[in-house]
Amino acid sequence: MRLPRRNVLQMAAGAAALSVLPRSASPQTYPTRPVRWVVPFAAGGPNDSSARPLAQWLSERLGQPVVIDNRPGAATNIGTEAVVRAPADGHTLLLFGPGSAINAALHPKLNFNFVRDIAPVATITRQPQVLVVSPSFPAKTVPEFIAYAKANPGKINWASPGVGTLPHAAGELLKMMTGINMMHVPYRGSAPAMTDLITGQVQVVFTSPVGLVENMRAGKLRALAVTTATRSEALPDVPSVGDFVPGFEVTSWSGVGAPMNTPIEIVDKLNKEFNAALADPGITARLSDLGATPFVNSPADFGKLIADEIEKWNKVVKFAGIKPE
Repeated sequence: MRLPRRNVLQMAAGAAALSVLPRSASPQTYPTRPVRWVVPFAAGGPNDSSARPLAQWLSERLGQPVVIDNRPGAATNIGTEAVVRAPADGHTLLLFGPGSAINAALHPKLNFNFVRDIAPVATITRQPQVLVVSPSFPAKTVPEFIAYAKANPGKINWASPGVGTLPHAAGELLKMMTGINMMHVPYRGSAPAMTDLITGQVQVVFTSPVGLVENMRAGKLRALAVTTATRSEALPDVPSVGDFVPGFEVTSWSGVGAPMNTPIEIVDKLNKEFNAALADPGITARLSDLGATPFVNSPADFGKLIADEIEKWNKVVKFAGIKPE
């Protein structure tokens, strides 16, 4: 379902609209009790791992505990709804990423509207997806990959960690922009998809750069390109898909939101604190270990990013006819 453009652009406008809300909250007194940071992913995963050092850092800065509340399930929608229903006082936050933008297109009948109900606070990280093939795959460059796919329509088995995930959407975007045809094979998570890629059961995966270098050196897989507009520091010798497919860009980012109508003073204070955390060498080192780069933005710019992402993935969902499982 394609959202009207006016609804898509609400997210960008939302951050700006916060500036005209009543200024009843005081950044000098906030927070007055522990802050609950809802992470709609399982404990121990990459998203959870990136949030925990930030939560500890913020606890010391804010003078109140910032407590991680893992609420996985329903493609992050369970955790998101918990934040939507919370008081808009800055004491409940949400960690989210591109999956929330994809969900806005994929699940049009949720109990909430992400654009309307979540205020953008701060971006945290960004990293590429990597187009990876099995060692036996004949193509060694993106142009060779596209040529092979066009010569063998429907014969490339392309794995993802599930329907509606960012790696799935990245593959559909590549299909849409190049006219190739691949067979999508959804898995229940990245680990089994990567296992079958290494053993040759599938030929292609879009995945995180974490852990790729060791497998590349061992000859267990081959990286053809990163999906960001520029090369990745983690894989400096790997080109960008956009070098060969102009305009192609997929970035895995993470950020923080709060219930809409959270006072602007609190949003601004949290944005300042998250940006300060991302300048801390200890935090940046922890994020680098996860293959992520610190990503600093204002609430308004973050709102525009979300609006652009929703618009992009709406087009892809419509093109591919993706249906939620």
